[in-house]
Amino acid sequence: MKRKEIPSMNVPALFEVLRVSFKLGLTSFGGPVAHLGYFRAEYVEKRKWLDERAFADLVALCQVLPGPASSQVGIAIGMMRAGWLGGVASWIGFTMPSAILLAVFAWLLQGMDAGEPSWLHGLLVAAVAIVAQAVWGMAKSLTPDRPRATLAVCAAIVTLLWPSALVQILLILAAGLIGWTWLAKPSVVNVQEAPLHLSKRGAVLCLLLLAACLLGLPWVRPTSPLLAEFDSFFRVGSLVFGGGHVVLPMLQAEVVPTGWITETQFLAGYGAAQAVPGPLFTFASYIGAILAGWKGAVIATVAIFLPSFLLVGGSLPFWSTLRGMPKVQAVLNGINAAVVGILLAALYNPVWTKAIREPIDVALALLTFGLLVFWKVPAWVVVLVCGGIGSLLY
Repeated sequence: MKRKEIPSMNVPALFEVLRVSFKLGLTSFGGPVAHLGYFRAEYVEKRKWLDERAFADLVALCQVLPGPASSQVGIAIGMMRAGWLGGVASWIGFTMPSAILLAVFAWLLQGMDAGEPSWLHGLLVAAVAIVAQAVWGMAKSLTPDRPRATLAVCAAIVTLLWPSALVQILLILAAGLIGWTWLAKPSVVNVQEAPLHLSKRGAVLCLLLLAACLLGLPWVRPTSPLLAEFDSFFRVGSLVFGGGHVVLPMLQAEVVPTGWITETQFLAGYGAAQAVPGPLFTFASYIGAILAGWKGAVIATVAIFLPSFLLVGGSLPFWSTLRGMPKVQAVLNGINAAVVGILLAALYNPVWTKAIREPIDVALALLTFGLLVFWKVPAWVVVLVCGGIGSLLY
């Protein structure tokens, strides 16, 4: 059998990937689902870099991997077009605009009492509605039956009673085990071969490197504050199932109890992250900038996205086989249900407890929720409106 060739570096294609992904990074508002729509229009319909079936297969893979699904799809398409460096170029182009904007926002907050500006409280109230919308949408799609809804409620209760990063990780592992043994097995799906030509040896090396970092970084983090930062963000990027808004409770458990940043700073950055294009995971850039300036922003951004490269490269050669296994699908069903519960707990603490102080806060949160859910107003518009209303009301 003829061996498949791994895509080699193609400089013109590399710069083309960077240029197109940078345009998407500047214009892709609306969250992961909207990002995939932009990708499809640009990569499938306009440029025809891949067909509908190949795109759907990539989306299906990245939806079940931990980490930011839309960024992972972009990385995979970049790899298809220009090899491994194409994946890096795609990530840089799509991620850099929002990462820079959020780092600048963190810099502007330096030296300011984050509890004082009235517009900042408006951002905190906007975060209540945005997280509530995420819980609403995810619950409808990920907990459609009694067993999964029960699992989500139990996960929320445990998270509220024992709020820590370790508890969240144990919940995800336990939910996967419950899915394996208890949840109804979905039917097997017919799939095509994964569209990327990556070797299984390279894939195994990626997964081994991921495991080595997850196991080794906690041992070396006490030696340096920057290593401690890298370890925290790498772990979040490796273990956040559901992407997008689910990064909120995981990051909060890593950086607020340790005293790295205050809850007000944390939620202000989360609100600001809704007003910029690109992936929500660049929220890490904001936190890193508060911790250690531009150096911290770079470390946090690289650390939280690095697992995406290792997971995409490590799973594609095996995806067609794994995706059709009923047991694997059942495990993912359990994990996704627990993710809904973890996010539901975060809606109360810290989001609600920090932002809602009096009836006018509840009124503004309800107005914002209605604009998002029923009037379909983009989140970034709602955030700007709440900041403006906050400056007038508080």
